[in-house]
Amino acid sequence: MLSPPRPRRRWRRLFALGALLICGFAQAAPMGFAGSQMVMGDFGPNWREAWVNHAFTARDAAGAGSLWMRSDDERLTREAVELTYTRLLARWNLPHAQANAWFVGGLGGVRGNDFTGTRTLFAPGFQLDYETTRVYVAAFGRLFRAEGLKHDYGAVRAGFSFYEAEYEETQPWLIVEARRMRGLSEKTEITPMVRLIHKSYFVEAGVSIEGQARLSFMYTF
Repeated sequence: MLSPPRPRRRWRRLFALGALLICGFAQAAPMGFAGSQMVMGDFGPNWREAWVNHAFTARDAAGAGSLWMRSDDERLTREAVELTYTRLLARWNLPHAQANAWFVGGLGGVRGNDFTGTRTLFAPGFQLDYETTRVYVAAFGRLFRAEGLKHDYGAVRAGFSFYEAEYEETQPWLIVEARRMRGLSEKTEITPMVRLIHKSYFVEAGVSIEGQARLSFMYTF
């Protein structure tokens, strides 16, 4: 007859589960823990962005970033530079999961190949996400507004991990994302990606159903 787990082992298992949850949730968030820095990037043929921010509280982060966008027919381009503010609006801690609501706002300038000069850009956005150590779903929307420009962006993504991993191990996930940019794309871009998560970073790589390669990453330190 098997004996029940010792109390020490139970505590170790609980600690390991907690560490995994914290690690996984941190990778889904647009900011890190208080006092941390986060570097993010997303690169493809028609969309390239890079960001950095500093979390000055557990709920607030400030940073800066740049974004390059191109229309499907490759005729129109947009280049934006902005200062950003991220705010954790709400967090729901569930027995074996976590859900979050985020605000991400940007203020800066945008240039295009179909107009002269730089126009003031406002870019408010929201993100909702839910994650366990095995399942992840999220929705994100952002309004890119400037004089004569309305490039509204929306994305949804969902995925699952292939297996649970220890805190120090790298965990592989399969993520599928659908996204669209108003005024630049008349198509919904669908991209399956493999995500590798470690305790301080994740890397995603995939190819859209249109054959466009994509690479993204996030690193917290």
